[in-house]
Amino acid sequence: MVVRTAAAPPTPWSKTLAEPQIDESAYVHSFSNLIGDVKVGANVLIAPGTSIRADEGTPFFIGESTNIQDGVVIHGLEQGRVVGDDGREYSVWIGQQVCITHMALIHGPAYIGDGCFIGFRSTVFNARIGKGCIVMMHALIQDVEIPPGKYVPSGAVITNQQQADRLPNVTEGDRAFAHHVVQINESLRVGYQCAEKSACITPIREDLEKSINVVNETDYKNLVTSMSLSPEIVTQVRSLISQGYSIGVEHADKRRFRAKSWSTYGTFKGRADQVLRELDACLQDCQGEYVRLIGIDTQAKRRVLEEIVQRPEDTPGAPTRITTTKSYGSNGHSSTSANSNGSGSLGADLASQVRALVHQGYKIGTEFANQRRFKTSSWLTGPTIENKREAEAIRSLETIISDHDREYVRLIGIDPKAKKRIVETIIHRPGAGSSVRSTSSSSYGNGSSSSYGSSSVGLSAETIEQVRGLLAQGYKIGTEHADKRRFRTKSWKSCSPIQSSRESEVISALEACLAEHQGEYVQLIGIDSKAKRRILETIIQRPGNSTSSNGSSSAKASVATPQSSYGNSYSSTAASVSNQNLDSQTINEVRSLLSQGHKIGTEHANKRRFRTKSWQSCEPIQSSRESDVIAALEACLAEHQGEYVRLIGIDTQAKRRVTEKIIQRP
Repeated sequence: MVVRTAAAPPTPWSKTLAEPQIDESAYVHSFSNLIGDVKVGANVLIAPGTSIRADEGTPFFIGESTNIQDGVVIHGLEQGRVVGDDGREYSVWIGQQVCITHMALIHGPAYIGDGCFIGFRSTVFNARIGKGCIVMMHALIQDVEIPPGKYVPSGAVITNQQQADRLPNVTEGDRAFAHHVVQINESLRVGYQCAEKSACITPIREDLEKSINVVNETDYKNLVTSMSLSPEIVTQVRSLISQGYSIGVEHADKRRFRAKSWSTYGTFKGRADQVLRELDACLQDCQGEYVRLIGIDTQAKRRVLEEIVQRPEDTPGAPTRITTTKSYGSNGHSSTSANSNGSGSLGADLASQVRALVHQGYKIGTEFANQRRFKTSSWLTGPTIENKREAEAIRSLETIISDHDREYVRLIGIDPKAKKRIVETIIHRPGAGSSVRSTSSSSYGNGSSSSYGSSSVGLSAETIEQVRGLLAQGYKIGTEHADKRRFRTKSWKSCSPIQSSRESEVISALEACLAEHQGEYVQLIGIDSKAKRRILETIIQRPGNSTSSNGSSSAKASVATPQSSYGNSYSSTAASVSNQNLDSQTINEVRSLLSQGHKIGTEHANKRRFRTKSWQSCEPIQSSRESDVIAALEACLAEHQGEYVRLIGIDTQAKRRVTEKIIQRP
């Protein structure tokens, strides 16, 4: 049989015109393609339709008794190498007795250890997979190292090391399955090689029948179909397990539920199908009781999810649905969306928002937090509302709000196709009563509006736009506060760190800082975490600021000192809060200095320092864009009203000042 192999084409990456080296015992189908420096070991099967190209990243190694099945693509980047078991560098190393199944993609730099199984259509890129790992179907493994003997479930996305370390171990049943597939493909290899000799085929068939009897095929059948669990619960369980979390279950009768005295049923670990079977059995054992599902982060020793999945009024044998999540501050009374009377009517604005989300085909999710979690933006995931009818969705929201009367509840609009959030809206706050309305929203879609106007201490529209711009550019947000004495000495104290990059959570944290430090100065900080420097400092609250009737603070950013280029939105923000605009002569001078490649600086001095010529520098202006520089100058003028301020032109190459001009006097 003709083997379709070729030397790598003459490119900057493959200068040696290397050709594949194939062991005589290997079988390479004529409908496959091998190009470049590819070493194929003994007893390897390369099935039809495979593409193995070492024409950019090179070389490749395929260990003995490995099978590369139909449609597999193996390629590599020019940059990046892995160290093979022989101590040499490779673009792609595939060990011995590895199974790369149909349509999988292995893209170097990549290392796959001995005895691994890579499932259908799974992708491995810039990763190392340890010996004996099993990767199931449609998984993505990127930029990580999978420890030996780990199991990657179907559909898993493993893109950080924490996810990789949390993966479950391979079971004996998994190993038997992988070994069975290897035997099948080994038989195929031998069968292809002696296809025209019937005497050669007979022993292979006998060995194959024996191997089939060893494998318990029922281990790989989908047994979930006979369960009473809803698709939402199945999806939730699979998601938790794929992230390495354990599943716990608690139950309570009506009396214990009112007293919040839950009893532990058990903790389930292992594969998703096993956990689902155990959960289904638990629901059968606890019929007529409340049952809640718990997601457990065993490393951090904390709960990441709590959801009630069964209530006493649920019909036995009917598909179980997620009805509510645990409320840490609730009164213990239950209400399901099936029998809700709508006692807590949603406001017209929120009802319109729900209507719009439903009509556009978006899913509706919920999150909740008590006051402590709200301050730290540690929201717990609530149930997802699958109803496509507006009235049912609103009733479900009312039920959730009723169950979390003393907590914050927020609505989330989810685009299931793009797999992203398009809106986040706080729809309930502690003590808000039965009249529920949208209190804090963040819209991620086009043409949507944002409103943060109902918190006790609100942010100005300018500050919200500033936060949105910083987050869009990948910067982190920080806050600092100071009383009047510390403000004069510039001894700022940090508020609680804001770890989140979600706009709504950042806004909530900022409002919490303002509320906690009323009567003090509070400043917003934009942080470039890569460069480890501040790119923006803006005072967003001063002592004595009044609060408007709708709860939105009248405090506005009174200092804006951008050190990087943000665009025109920051220029307009700084200009709008300045009490003194630059004159046209100063603007022309700034424009002239920038056109000559000079940098702009500012200094200030009170009357005493002015007499002694002891000037102090304002914040450095790193940007060379005219709009940003003007904004920074006006911010400096606003911050140092009642002082002398002067403009400085700096020749950075000669390291000297080319101009000094006073642009503000007391």
